[in-house]
Parts: sequence; structure tokens; C-alpha cells
Amino acid sequence: MGSEVWVGTWRPHRPRGPIAALHRGPGPKYKLPPNTGYILHDPSRPRAPAFTFGSRLPLKHTSCGPGPSHLVPARMTVRGIEGAPAFSIYGRLSHTAPFRTPGPGRYFPERAGNMTHPSAPRHTMASRNWGILSKQQTPGPASYTVPSLLGPRVIGKVSAPNYSFYGRSTVGSCFEDLSKTPGPCAYHVVNPGIYKPRAPQFTMLARTSPPQDSTPKPGPASYSVDKHRKPRGWTFGIRHSDYLAPMIAHVDD
Repeated sequence: MGSEVWVGTWRPHRPRGPIAALHRGPGPKYKLPPNTGYILHDPSRPRAPAFTFGSRLPLKHTSCGPGPSHLVPARMTVRGIEGAPAFSIYGRLSHTAPFRTPGPGRYFPERAGNMTHPSAPRHTMASRNWGILSKQQTPGPASYTVPSLLGPRVIGKVSAPNYSFYGRSTVGSCFEDLSKTPGPCAYHVVNPGIYKPRAPQFTMLARTSPPQDSTPKPGPASYSVDKHRKPRGWTFGIRHSDYLAPMIAHVDD
């Protein structure tokens, strides 16, 4: 054997099946969800309640009291300024209207007469004044209607049952006049198409004329058959009409 170490009967060879160690994986790309905290917690593990320490809320008022610059006067109390009443002399306002109270010379007591002195009552005999109420507005006794105490429609009273007597009806009795019964001619024959299958029906109407143009058209007399036009052509010289008579220069004797 020499200096070689005997390693047994195992020798390197091709594996019979796939081995995970021989394949490259994504590495530490995937991580397990944590078991601490509240967010992204492992759903297979129990999670305890979580609490947070919030920040202190700001106060609505930055200052709870006046500062050193707010000095209350020494004469100021809870009932106002302490001290004797003080007055000041101001000028008269210019926009104030003067008083217009009448003076003693504006009154005339001698003109009052006996109204200002005690006197006995006095009466006069005058005619009746009918102009105030020209028409009596108070309703009379005939304006009121007393409810009836008979019949079923009595207000506030219990009415007994009432009956009425009607005349004897002649319908179906021996007094019925059978001559007034409608005869066969009073009934109309019912169309069988109402209660039986009805065949299709057709009507014979007049022939409908096609829409025509109402504008005037020339008749046969408006056309001239004898007059016709030749097709357009090219000529050398002056064009003469076929219906123009030839000019006779020499006349034979």
C-alpha cells in the first residue's frame, strides 16, 4: 500500500438521484416571518397584544395664564375701579337739537270754558242715528236650524231600527204585462266570427294611382317631326340650310 491512506471501498461516482446540495438555490433571499411585533407576524404562532407609546398631544392653548407683562392696576377690584366718582367738563355737542317745550305763555286757560270747572251733567234730545248700522247684522231665530229627533241620523241620540213600506213589484207576479217582453226581432244576430274560428277576410279596393308629377308637360303638338337637326360636323365654307331654296342666276327662255 505504501504511504497512501486507505479510504475504504468508496470511490467518487455519479449520484443515482438528484441531490439538493448540488443545485444552486436563491440564497438568503427568502426569510421567515418574525415572531415579534405586530406587523408581518408569523400566522402560525400566537401573537400577544401590542401597545404603543404615543407622543404627547399638543395643548390647544400655548399659555395657561397671563405673563409678567399683564399688570393689573392697583385700584382695580372685582367690582370695578375703587375710588370716588370723577367728572369731566366737556364742550356742548353741536348736533344736539334744542328743546322745543312750550313755555307758560303758550297756554290759554280762559279758552277752556266749563270743561275745566265742575258742572252738572247735561243731556240733549237728538234723533236716532241710523247711519252707524244700516242693516241688522245679528242673525235672527230663523237662522238657526235645530237637528231633527226622528230618523237614524240623529246626533247624540240612539235611534231604533226603522222600516219603510214600498209598493208591490209586478215583476214575476200575475200582474206582470208579458206583452212588453222583447220579441225575436229585438235581438241582433251575432256574427259567427266572434265565437267561431274566423277565416281571413279580404276587401276589393280601387287601384291606387302611382304618384305623379303635377308640373305641366308638353303635348304631341309641341313637337315638330319635320324639323330635325343634323349631327355636328366640320365644313369648309359657309353652312347652308337644306331647306333654303337655291339662287337661280340664269333663266332659260
